Amino acid sequence: MQNFWDEVLAFAEATTKTVGQKLLVDFGQVQADLKADGSLVTRCDRWSDDSLRAAIREKFPDHGVLSEEVEHIFPATDWCWIIDPIDGTTNFTRGIPVWGISLGLLYRGTPVFGYVAMPPLGQSFYGYWPGASGLAIPSGAFCNGRPIHPSEAEPGKNQFFSLCARSTAVLTNPFPCKIRMLGSAAYNLLLVGAGWAIGAVEATPKIWDIAAVWAIVQAAGATWVPLDDLAPFPLEVGQDYSDRPYPTLAVAQAALTEGFRPLVEIVVK
Repeated sequence: MQNFWDEVLAFAEATTKTVGQKLLVDFGQVQADLKADGSLVTRCDRWSDDSLRAAIREKFPDHGVLSEEVEHIFPATDWCWIIDPIDGTTNFTRGIPVWGISLGLLYRGTPVFGYVAMPPLGQSFYGYWPGASGLAIPSGAFCNGRPIHPSEAEPGKNQFFSLCARSTAVLTNPFPCKIRMLGSAAYNLLLVGAGWAIGAVEATPKIWDIAAVWAIVQAAGATWVPLDDLAPFPLEVGQDYSDRPYPTLAVAQAALTEGFRPLVEIVVK
């Protein structure tokens, strides 16, 4: 099965590179429309979504696809890709270089591979998470081909913790770390897997925000905590995932959950 995983990685690298190069041309140059959920969408999101879905159909015709802009129903296929064509659209429209392209590959409803390219930063993250899939699968998580691991540091004023725009209520009480808010759900959580932050919270991410990073962050060795106590995976065939949020805490070490969870649970109240 190694040849399959080599093909998956090569496909994710080549496809996000091609799409990313086009997006960089339009970066900071497009206007956005407001979607029903209050988020932004641009013609670039739609083009990227179309391009990624077309590439998957050509390379893996028997795989299903669920995407932010078009396909929200989880299909009845063993393999399914979940796409976020631009994670961080607001940053993209304003010329802020923290946005990416996210691809998660699921087997029977659970992510086993994730790939996130951050074109303006020149960074690409990927990881393999076999979980209980029973698949023969590589291991580890990587940034630009180098292994990544979470930090072993304790909370402190020189350690970072990432918030999202909908989790600022966390700051009503003193917080033990320096706060960062980067405008990309995937990147916020990836910081934990990469060892650059010791924790991150996302209050209302959608399935396309978390599918790839769920695999990468855990493959790196960090801990993923669903703040609603509902396991995010496996997904159910025929279900519409357009509106379901997945409130999430990621921490560098499992032992940090006890300290951070009471501080961030306000995001789901």
